[in-house]
Amino acid sequence: MDSVLIIGGTRFIGRVTVEEFREHGYDVTICNRGNHANPFAGDSVVTHVEADRRDRDDLEAVAERVDPDAVVDCVAYYPEDVREATELFSDCEAYVYVSSGASYGVERVPKREGDTPLCECTTEQATTDSAATYGPRKAEGDRAVFAAAERGVRAMSVRPTVVYGPHDYTERFDYWIDRVDNHESVVVPGDGLTLWQLAFVEDVASALRIVAEEGTAGEAYNVGDEDAPTLGQWIDLLADACDTEVRQVGASERELAREGLEPNDFPIYRDPPHLLSTAKLRSLGWSSTPHDEALARTVAEHRESDRTGRASGPDRETEIELVESLLAR
Repeated sequence: MDSVLIIGGTRFIGRVTVEEFREHGYDVTICNRGNHANPFAGDSVVTHVEADRRDRDDLEAVAERVDPDAVVDCVAYYPEDVREATELFSDCEAYVYVSSGASYGVERVPKREGDTPLCECTTEQATTDSAATYGPRKAEGDRAVFAAAERGVRAMSVRPTVVYGPHDYTERFDYWIDRVDNHESVVVPGDGLTLWQLAFVEDVASALRIVAEEGTAGEAYNVGDEDAPTLGQWIDLLADACDTEVRQVGASERELAREGLEPNDFPIYRDPPHLLSTAKLRSLGWSSTPHDEALARTVAEHRESDRTGRASGPDRETEIELVESLLAR
């Protein structure tokens, strides 16, 4: 394969995926509506075509104009998006759908491809844009990939868990970087042992390329850090990356409630634990980046950006009141 079309390609996962394919010698075309600044403007290896991927005529025109060897679909948020793309790009050597660990419908530790059941998706959920329907929509997109493979399309799915790293516009991880980098103490919900496996964005990008090159049609591949720290351990790792020290102050559900908070108000908190097996992806030759390297790059880019993540969690004033009340006991 020499060329790849990346649907999306300018913000976070898509942006890093462009860099991954470009660095491995591919001619890259990105396709989006042009609503966000193009970080690859002027790059002779990266071509931009403007189109609305939800408009079939637009996407059909892109398929005819670009004729890529591979397609990576970063912004397929509805099952119909996947069905149309696998039809229009059926002659490509690879179609890789960016699904999600949220597509799993049963809480198991770990969740495994082909073993852990996926979310069910009703007709209404398939077209409803809400956080509650995100997992079902992604799961139905997976099923569209499997159906395409049965028709002879080399279509595959990659399921990342929560992604962190440079250019993360969600600012979930930025919240914790900001807290650790600027304050001596932080409130940690519960005992800090909550576990929500994360995935470094560069590792997600390499997974997408490796699956395009080596994956099997009709298969799904989980991606997440091979080592899954708890929330408390993440804070310690961040303190090392920021070259600082921070005191973790644990707060129970009852103690948080006194300040009008609950554990889910804090980013990267999840109960029950969420862990994806990555053995299947590793069998293709993939591996994750060591945390010290991943966090060094993540913290450096955070400091250069204007993101703080402060709106992603409790405000600092409330946190200070909670810290003072807890330490006074």
